[in-house]
Amino acid sequence: MNIDPCGVVKAWEATMRKTHAKAKKRATSIFGAISVPVAHVDDDDDNTNCNEKASSQSQSPDEVHHTEKVLSNGDVYTGYWYDNLPHGHGKYVWSDGCVYVGEWHNGRTMGKGRFSCPSGATYEGDFKAGNMDGNGVYKAPNGDIYRGSWAMNFRQGNGVQKLANGDSYDGDWHCGVQEGQGKYQWKNGNHYVGNWRHGMMFGKGTLYWANGNSYEGFWEDGLPRGNGTFRWSDGSYYVGNWSKDPNEQNGTFHPSGVSSERNVEWDPQEVFNVYLKDCKVCPNEKVSSLPSQKKLALWSSAKTTESSVKQPRRLSVDDRVYKGAERTSFDRMSGSDDVSCYESLMGTPTEYMFSKGSPGQQLRIPKAGKRQGETISKGHKNYDLMLNLQLGIRYSAGKAAPPVSLDLKPSAFDPKEKVWTRFPSEGSKHTPPHQSSEFRWKDYCPLVFRTLRKLFKVDPADYMLSICGNDALRELSSPGKSGSFFYLTNDDRYMIKTMKKAEVKVLIKMLSAYYNHVRKYENTLVTKYFGLHCVKSTGPAQKKVRFIIMGNLFRSDYAIHRRFDLKGSSLGRTTDKPETEIDENTTLKDLDLNFIFRLERPWFQEFCRQVDRDCELLEQEGVMDYSLLVGLHFCKTSSTGELIPSGSQTPTGLGTESHPSSLDLSNLHIDAASCASPKLGLNMRARVERTVRKSNCELQLVVDPTGEMYNVIMFFGIIDILQDYDISKKLEHAYKSFQYDPTSISAVDPKQYSRRFRDFIFNVFAEDT
Repeated sequence: MNIDPCGVVKAWEATMRKTHAKAKKRATSIFGAISVPVAHVDDDDDNTNCNEKASSQSQSPDEVHHTEKVLSNGDVYTGYWYDNLPHGHGKYVWSDGCVYVGEWHNGRTMGKGRFSCPSGATYEGDFKAGNMDGNGVYKAPNGDIYRGSWAMNFRQGNGVQKLANGDSYDGDWHCGVQEGQGKYQWKNGNHYVGNWRHGMMFGKGTLYWANGNSYEGFWEDGLPRGNGTFRWSDGSYYVGNWSKDPNEQNGTFHPSGVSSERNVEWDPQEVFNVYLKDCKVCPNEKVSSLPSQKKLALWSSAKTTESSVKQPRRLSVDDRVYKGAERTSFDRMSGSDDVSCYESLMGTPTEYMFSKGSPGQQLRIPKAGKRQGETISKGHKNYDLMLNLQLGIRYSAGKAAPPVSLDLKPSAFDPKEKVWTRFPSEGSKHTPPHQSSEFRWKDYCPLVFRTLRKLFKVDPADYMLSICGNDALRELSSPGKSGSFFYLTNDDRYMIKTMKKAEVKVLIKMLSAYYNHVRKYENTLVTKYFGLHCVKSTGPAQKKVRFIIMGNLFRSDYAIHRRFDLKGSSLGRTTDKPETEIDENTTLKDLDLNFIFRLERPWFQEFCRQVDRDCELLEQEGVMDYSLLVGLHFCKTSSTGELIPSGSQTPTGLGTESHPSSLDLSNLHIDAASCASPKLGLNMRARVERTVRKSNCELQLVVDPTGEMYNVIMFFGIIDILQDYDISKKLEHAYKSFQYDPTSISAVDPKQYSRRFRDFIFNVFAEDT
């Protein structure tokens, strides 16, 4: 059958004119008319039509040129074009009415631009990698206006928000909510100046009422909590401990020289029930539509390989790519550079990859290891010890206690603050009968650890169920280098470690500083401790076993494919296992590290700040020999277990994804509502760059990046923080310094250790550009 190609083009042009007219009408209603007219097609001149099409097709992809494209899904792009992608200044109108006008770079919004939606929401400012990133102004449909810094579509840094109801906020932001220092002004004249967390008043701050009264003190979740002073305009004041619970409220009224005695009987609960009713912080308007979520129906780069062109992909503004359906014969005959993008034809989201080659042997996921630990069943040598531990935890965590205040008295941290309880086999008034022999149970600083569990949002019932439920604990196959044994709860939530007496002393000594640190810095990377206990068996031996209960950093639905223990020292810092025995449970060390960890800018900046804060704490407490434990889950692997770089080509169907949104982090949008899910050190999406060790540098922490990137989910935290620089470590340092480079050994004084640790960590972590 003979097909007239010019006739087909003519029919296609007529269809596109109708689609374009509808799209222009929608776009004009919200953003003004498109400045560049549509090329006119003369219905009576087939030769002219064919020549115009041929001229359009003859444009070299290597030349930047101005164009107008009416896309098959109804979208319209007008602007500069290069390599089959928007590049330069351009305007993109989506069929749903959203519009972007501004700068583009290789198909992504990059630079200055303006994005608007039919809802009335607009953003004007800086863009990066498809995201609102830099300085910009966002106007919400309800009339709220934010001016300030952005990062990855979140209000991040310093900014001012003026709300439609007349309120305003000027201060620091994090992940889209108020966090840090800031001032909130209500329309009635009241205002708060102080600290914020998660969009609420938290920490130290002052609230001033328009009538001259004020409260200065500590806040928690938007309410006064802890020490504070309420002042009246006449000079009288009330100072004490504040709580919404009347049973925890106490304080003293101080009259002024001119005040009456009427305030002596004043009920502080009036602050909660009356005064604060007009001081509600207005929630932030959620950004409903983001430029990084909008899809672009465009060809991928003309510079892709021939095989990739055969499988056209649908790109989004932020380079997310979807597997498209085969082009129809009509598309092929018309010579259109547009891709059919109806959602009904879309396959499962996948990432489009381009081959960069490998610097050496293909990386593979280590073989799957068995579930860690041996279940402690009846007959196990430590079965009675496990029963005693579970009985003690159930007693300590389950007994009735008054409500916990986060403001603890110094006496709570006293080393003498410990409670002994006897557990006879037959039971007692306070303890149940049990099958093992009689033992004694000791709680160290019980009020402090109970408060820490509250601070870390640990539910007491879940805590007891996890450790003391019907499931037995699991003992790791071998003790650590320190000789301590480790136990895991069945749900992997908690890890229990046996401790030496010296370690207990270190923890008790630094407990007050540790408590204040984790209370002040929610994103701290130091180990979370939930309880410190001791079991003393009866009989001639009277053996004492001390335990610390802490969070398991790697508890996750993601498989941990690689794990590293990093200290920044090189002597002995390599695994002693042959390659064939390394599995997912093997912990690799500094000289085994073959990656640079790349975090997005907001996370990297917060990471650097937090590492500095945590190391300052450990240095001040005289602690050394700690390490950064890092776990990696690789998002994409082949069916044979090979790791797939984020820049390599993968045949359709061969790649597997562990999560449907395992995409390039630079294109990742995190919904502000789920911002609490990924946090610093937990469930963080990132990229790692493969490295190779320089020749003749086997004992040096020197590596060369290769440019080969992998998308990962990261977990990391600072562990082993209970080793002080005691006489044994000083002797170890002196002895090894005669044999090795003193800078390469682990045992150095806390100040030098902290400096070396940070230098190394800031070399292997970098900002993802």
